[in-house]
Amino acid sequence: MLQLDDVTVRFGATTAVDDVSLSLPEGHVLAVLGPSGCGKSTLLRAVAGLERLDAGAVRWDGRDLRGVPTHERGFALMFQDGQLFAHASVADNIGYALRLRRVGAAERRRRVDELLELVGLPGYGARRPATLSGGEQQRVALARSLAADPGLLLLDEPLSALDRSLRERLAGDLREILVTTGTTAVLVTHDHDEAFTIADRMAVMLASRVVQEGTTAEVWRAPATREVAEFIGFETFLTGAAAGTVAGPDQQVDAAAPPGPPQQTAASARTDGRVLALRRAALRVDPSGRLEGVVRRAVAVSDAVHLTVDVDGVGEVAALGDDPGVHLEGRRVRLALEARGTAYLPG
Repeated sequence: MLQLDDVTVRFGATTAVDDVSLSLPEGHVLAVLGPSGCGKSTLLRAVAGLERLDAGAVRWDGRDLRGVPTHERGFALMFQDGQLFAHASVADNIGYALRLRRVGAAERRRRVDELLELVGLPGYGARRPATLSGGEQQRVALARSLAADPGLLLLDEPLSALDRSLRERLAGDLREILVTTGTTAVLVTHDHDEAFTIADRMAVMLASRVVQEGTTAEVWRAPATREVAEFIGFETFLTGAAAGTVAGPDQQVDAAAPPGPPQQTAASARTDGRVLALRRAALRVDPSGRLEGVVRRAVAVSDAVHLTVDVDGVGEVAALGDDPGVHLEGRRVRLALEARGTAYLPG
């Protein structure tokens, strides 16, 4: 198991990683999610032994790794550019760690072929990295990282250089490969969808500190703060009567709520003083929807329409339309609420 205790890394007067404590059980994948400059890559490098700790400890299976050099930790690193050896074949790239361990040629070929099959590139052994697409190069880099059976795989934005459609496909493949091999891994990424697809657990890092940690489902459904919610994709935040109107009459009403106009009293009770956070996908155009309003802005994307709707009794909210070919701006529409796109934040 990986254990981080109060890890701090400073560069002069700048604290890049501030008092971070995390644990990761064997066979699980942790995503450290955060914006550029938050310290997540520095944290990964500290685990690898590439950055000196100013405070705290990194432990692997109970062993304090202070003073243990990178090459003796039994970890593997995979970076966003793959860092393949351009002069070597795919097979030689993957077999590099095996050669260092003096694995025999026959066993090395068997293991390389096994890994090429695992990452979906059978028969690619003789090719050179320059002849491969970006996605194929990252698959080779992953195979090379797995070749030495690392105790821990460290992934630093491994898919960020790829276009979105390829990134989404490889994220699913990467998850399947890590599960199949039982690999313990730490993934650093700024993409919350990527983190949700690949990881079992998620640690959200903002301004050098981990501000929330838990299973991906826990963080996704119950962000601890508005800052976390905004980073993982919530766009609309409502309180009081507006929140109650969107939440709907099926929510429990507190009989002890203070007197006032009926709608406001019920709304305040339903949200219990909390903030209702909505992803854009939480509200969709639906003729049978309970909410109604006027579309103020409509922006077509590949397979949907991003809307800003002025909802009666609520105000402007983000929503989705399904048909980019239908002009909605200025029209009244009805919206249905999808509960999976909602979360309640502390008031």
